[in-house]
Amino acid sequence: MASHSPIESKLSLPNSPQLSGEQFLATLGTRVRELRNRRGMTRKTLAHESDVSERHLAQLESGEGNISILLLRRIAVVLSVSLEELFAASQRQDRQDDRQHFSQKQTIFRFIERLPSHRLEEAAARLMRDFGPEQNLRLARIALIGLRGAGKSTLGAKLAAEHNVSYIELDHEIEKDTGMPLAEIFSLYGQSGYRAIEKRTLERVVRASDRAVISVGGGIVSEKETYDYLLGHCYTIWLKAQPEEHMSRVIAQGDFRAMAGSDRAMEDLRGILEYREPLYRKADTIVDTSNESVDESFTKLKAALEAASQ
Repeated sequence: MASHSPIESKLSLPNSPQLSGEQFLATLGTRVRELRNRRGMTRKTLAHESDVSERHLAQLESGEGNISILLLRRIAVVLSVSLEELFAASQRQDRQDDRQHFSQKQTIFRFIERLPSHRLEEAAARLMRDFGPEQNLRLARIALIGLRGAGKSTLGAKLAAEHNVSYIELDHEIEKDTGMPLAEIFSLYGQSGYRAIEKRTLERVVRASDRAVISVGGGIVSEKETYDYLLGHCYTIWLKAQPEEHMSRVIAQGDFRAMAGSDRAMEDLRGILEYREPLYRKADTIVDTSNESVDESFTKLKAALEAASQ
């Protein structure tokens, strides 16, 4: 029967009730890599001097390899530390991480406890959107919201072309589904009827489009159920601008209706924007296009998406 030295018979990977084997190996691998770097050793050098294959060492340092205690002892000798020190350092780091994670969770719980009841549903929905399993799917579907003149059509078409995905204007899809222009839909069915059609069309578009850039009407945020559906299934970006810019851009697009009674029109526009701003702010990201060219706004939009995907 093979004999073992006292240190070999005494040591084994510790079993912490709060720590999984995967977590321990990840921490141990980090510790070995840090010690190697402190001594200015390459992985190849450590592998050679400890007579451990470089592949095994790479797996250990990445936390993916369950290395034997004998090979680990060789590594410890070359790094001039004992196995006890190697394990103890790993366990100290584990306990420190556990304390930090517990503190972070307590902070989150205290924050949620202070929320008024009417905000809890919003908080839960936001957590699911940002950290739930649907996040990657949402990032593949970009929805641009905001008032007319914010740049949704221009920037949305550019973004879709750059990513080689479909560009969809929800208003056009509504007209295709009903076979009539928006003004006629409002005239026949009223505001509530239009919103019901808008919701059905949005659901159809989302089901049919795994990857797309979708531009939606500015008033969609006023219909809670429809807006919640949009937030839950698309990565939503509010294209924000000053009221004066909304007005000037609409006029530049050839809609001169805004010029008639412009003082009253501007007052109404400010009122709509003020009312909707808290709703628009529920979007995942805000891109302010005020006082910027199309190229400048497009650069900001792409940067916001790159940050979200990291």
